[in-house]
Amino acid sequence: MSQHMYNSLPLGAQDLDRIRLSTYRTACKLRFVQKKCNLHLVDIWNVIEALRENALNNLDPNIELNVARLEAVLSTIFYQLNKRMPTTHQINVEQSISLLLNFLLAAFDPEGHGKISVFAVKMALATLCGGKIMDKLRYIFSMISDSGGVMVYGRYDMFLREVLKLPTAVFEGPSFGYTEQSAKSCFSQQKKVTLNAFLDTLMSDPPPQCLVWLPLLHRLANVENVFHPVECSYCHSESMMGFRYRCQQCHNYQLCQDCFWRGHASGSHSNQHQMKEYTSWKSPAKKLTNALSKSLSCASSHEPLHPMFPDQPEKPLNLAHIVPPRPVTSMNDMLFSHSVPSGNTFTNRRLLEGINVASPVADEHSLIKLYVNQLHNNSRMLDSAGRLDEEHRLIARYAARLAAETTASQQQQGQQRGASDISFTIDANKQQRQLIAELENKNREILQEIQRLRLEHEQASQPTPEKAQQNPTLLAELRLLRQRKDELEQRMSALQESRRELMVQLEGLMKLLKEEELKQGTQGAGSPRSSPSHTISRPIPMPIRSASACSTPTHTPQDSLTGVGGDVQEAFAQSKLHC
Repeated sequence: MSQHMYNSLPLGAQDLDRIRLSTYRTACKLRFVQKKCNLHLVDIWNVIEALRENALNNLDPNIELNVARLEAVLSTIFYQLNKRMPTTHQINVEQSISLLLNFLLAAFDPEGHGKISVFAVKMALATLCGGKIMDKLRYIFSMISDSGGVMVYGRYDMFLREVLKLPTAVFEGPSFGYTEQSAKSCFSQQKKVTLNAFLDTLMSDPPPQCLVWLPLLHRLANVENVFHPVECSYCHSESMMGFRYRCQQCHNYQLCQDCFWRGHASGSHSNQHQMKEYTSWKSPAKKLTNALSKSLSCASSHEPLHPMFPDQPEKPLNLAHIVPPRPVTSMNDMLFSHSVPSGNTFTNRRLLEGINVASPVADEHSLIKLYVNQLHNNSRMLDSAGRLDEEHRLIARYAARLAAETTASQQQQGQQRGASDISFTIDANKQQRQLIAELENKNREILQEIQRLRLEHEQASQPTPEKAQQNPTLLAELRLLRQRKDELEQRMSALQESRRELMVQLEGLMKLLKEEELKQGTQGAGSPRSSPSHTISRPIPMPIRSASACSTPTHTPQDSLTGVGGDVQEAFAQSKLHC
């Protein structure tokens, strides 16, 4: 990266190089670039629309764009973004364009030629913009697949070559740089890779090693504002924001993301211990409820990572000919605007001469006859694309001519009707006044009828004591419902009393457990502890994440009820020995 780019995007000032894990370090740096350039406010659909406005959707991916053309694309993205943003949250468009332009040139044009390929621009914008990762991967797959919906391995290799220049641009090339084995490690070349297989591979846990930073970049964006009301065991902050990490060996040892990323540890905890990553907070009561519901439910809780898409891509609609044609003045202009084939010219001329312009029905039948005759005499030309386009234009112009004739006839009828209405203006005014008086009388009658029906309904809806006594079935059902209500209330009180007794027993068991822990602590106080210095040479473990597709962590072993059950049984056994 150039010195100018390093100064404009001060990565060093963010102290991100102190993050010990390269995956988190790379994702944090790219997230910083994304937010600094305001690309996190632009989703993939806005990017696609901007590319279409600049006519990049139909260009050859290998064509190179100069700096002026690239700056025009970025200007479209950020100016459209400012139109969507409220007036109180406007961004600095010129600064965003300058920062992103310098970053793309530093990443994809390090030699300073001033040109970037169309494919590299699309891949970079699709990777760094905001939005869902599934939508981004679907767009990327459309760029690297053929017309049959099967991935082309050469294009996938080109995608990896370009997208891995982003980690290299933030000084993470040694960890995530491109190698010739990168594409082979993701997919087997003997199998056809469809969209579903592509999404399964890149959205799996873990993803391919060369792209492991890509889903983490989206998880970072999703958990930035997640609040955890838990104290960090190292910095002792009262709460956490973002990720939360819990040790799988130390009891109730939790770290915030800043302490875990930088390798901080305290007490008996070591950086070699396995940590589990959490992206949300659940209270202990909610954890217990979820654990019981999962254990009691028979259905599998595994959900797919993404919806299933058809293997064959949908064919886009051809809207090239759905355009209003130029207005025509007469039937002859419309007919001669089409190129009549040279075959059987005499017959076509006879049909054209036989059309009566004054009769619309005769015109339509003559035109249909001419069209059928052209199809019959030129059946060989139907296979070509040009002939099909001519047919489409003929149908479109024919529909436009019919609409124009309908409008003209309506205007002519309106003029005739206007001339006839002038002579009856006085009579019409009298009739309107009479009609208004009749309508007012009917309105009063309708209001009276509504009032009468409303009174009848109110009287019918109020039950009298005589009707209640005459309906013994209703009284019997009422007595049964009251009896059932009393039974349920008694059952509820019995369950509450049983719950109180269980809580008292649980408190007694917890006291026994505490006494046993104190006894064991006093007996083993003199035993030496193993030094943690012997485990320095072990590799740094990666944190374990939840296996679910959503950002909800699974129930940890420390939070389960299995360990409590074992401790309770041990406490009962020891208490019997003491007795």
